[in-house]
Amino acid sequence: MSLPYFDAAQVRARAPWRAAVDALAAALRDDVDPEQDGPRVFSPAPGGEFLLMPASGARYSGVKALTVAPGNPARGLEKIQGVYVLYSSDTLAPVALLDGTELTAIRTPAVTLLAVTRILAATPGGAPEAPRVLVFGAGVQALNHLRAAHALLPGARLGVVGRSEDRVRVLVETLAAEGVDVAARSAADVGTADVILCATTSTTPLFDGAAVAPDAVVAAVGQHGLDAREVDAALVRRSDVVVEGRASALREAGDLIPARSAEEWQRIRPANLRDLVVDGIARIPGKPCLYAGVGMAWEDLVTAAMVYEGGTIP
Repeated sequence: MSLPYFDAAQVRARAPWRAAVDALAAALRDDVDPEQDGPRVFSPAPGGEFLLMPASGARYSGVKALTVAPGNPARGLEKIQGVYVLYSSDTLAPVALLDGTELTAIRTPAVTLLAVTRILAATPGGAPEAPRVLVFGAGVQALNHLRAAHALLPGARLGVVGRSEDRVRVLVETLAAEGVDVAARSAADVGTADVILCATTSTTPLFDGAAVAPDAVVAAVGQHGLDAREVDAALVRRSDVVVEGRASALREAGDLIPARSAEEWQRIRPANLRDLVVDGIARIPGKPCLYAGVGMAWEDLVTAAMVYEGGTIP
């Protein structure tokens, strides 16, 4: 059997930012419940591990199969590699293969901007017309979060903070060649930012949470695992909180636990993405809003189905 394969360039071309966000929002309005999304599966592999993320839907089902090889960057190779297998839910026959790393690189910023744009819309007094957006990180996810912010937040003033000056310079030059103006910034700029997007592999907080401005929106999406930290407990405790899914946050959102215990989060019951899209949220004036995301399999499935169907919303 010969299956169509969508390489990285085709995934990018068939999943432009606005279409990807609209597809994710439509899925949440229709039949996707983030609380029913299954946990990712880890299994040992030589020199690393396998990472499997299966998801089921009415028309399509799929599984993202990745490998994580920590030693690869030192060899000039990608740390994470893999494919996405898309199936017909009716017959369970595979219908397509997609570049798994590019799929992740697209769907993660799309989900982040889906959340951020809706949280901004609920800002007391209204969203800023030209929001100041600060992105932490200098890798693929930071690059694509800047691209997505440029596309979905018209007039946004973009800045980037990274540990490596060389990597930040390359990122800024790459985006400049695409017509996207980004300035190199420092962590000291968090106090003037309207939107802060954390897209790093950090295990320690990136900035002082007390410095974040009232009414700012912060998204911590670069890590998953209870030992991961991009924001500090001070920010978590002073913020309204929105999560991708409540169950997934309890399993994997190290930014939230142990800032509060699992029992506290169960009592608080923060809004999840479906709540945010379907019902919206009421923000408390003077409080930042933190969105915590760990990446979920249903997001891969929705985006893969859109790519397979030619860029239309399935």
